Amino acid sequence: MTVATAPSPPVTSSPPGGSSRRRRTLRWLLPLGPALVLLALFLAGPILWSVYIAFTNETLTGSASVNSRFVGFDNFTRMFADPNFLNSFLLTFIFVIGSAVIGQNTLGLIIALLQRGRGRVTRSVVNGVVIAAWVMPEIVAAACWFSFLAEEGTLNAVLGISQEWLYTAPMVAVILANIWRGTAFSMLVYSAALSEVPADLVEAAAVDGAGPARRLLHITLPLIRRSIMANLMLITLQTLASFGLIYALTAGGPGTASQTTPLYMYEQAFRYFEIGYGSAIALVMLVIGALFSLIYLRLIKVEDA
Repeated sequence: MTVATAPSPPVTSSPPGGSSRRRRTLRWLLPLGPALVLLALFLAGPILWSVYIAFTNETLTGSASVNSRFVGFDNFTRMFADPNFLNSFLLTFIFVIGSAVIGQNTLGLIIALLQRGRGRVTRSVVNGVVIAAWVMPEIVAAACWFSFLAEEGTLNAVLGISQEWLYTAPMVAVILANIWRGTAFSMLVYSAALSEVPADLVEAAAVDGAGPARRLLHITLPLIRRSIMANLMLITLQTLASFGLIYALTAGGPGTASQTTPLYMYEQAFRYFEIGYGSAIALVMLVIGALFSLIYLRLIKVEDA
């Protein structure tokens, strides 16, 4: 008589190469250990600390510097009820749109288009002049524009008038200065993108009777749309955080006429010593920059769909 026995469960074993792959992964990660520790200590640590103190009444001097306390969303409530912050936010929006989205982006594309088909000497001279402004330190660029726009500056000498441009039109002055300094980046991005546009496709469109405008709108721009979106994202984030050029030119003045949000944040945190309130402003700027990035990335995905 035979007795039926239940089949024994299959014995599972880890893949023969699993442990060796883990060891290889650990060997690759081990040299990165010191770098990861330094990033956590000097990058992630200060960021997390700044996020925390944005919800406190931390100050650099006074009793709150020793006995700071958690105040929740009080700093943010105060911020959005502060007319000076709202004014700085509006000026930041104007500065980004005027100097980055319209100014640097458009001028960089125009220069890149005009250089197509030109000789090597012409391209070298134009690139050298434009890039020289880009690699120039912000404080030096601000000094150049101050000498150009001051009451005794070059512009008034050429026009034969006496006008204090940094006082009567401060936002126009800082927008023009930032366009002059930052256009080289957009020019380089678009020059690289245009070099990938098939020349035979453009020539075929010209043979079919398409004029320069139609070739640009229906062939060139669609083919470089990813570069356009990437360039817009990068220059927007860079311009959003611009501080040194504006501070050296106008320091946000006269009054608050050119005080963008980074300058307002600096004033609150390091002139009035309200580091908690200044960190709350910085956190809002970080969120705005992240939103701009998500919008541009979403547009790139829509174009690829």
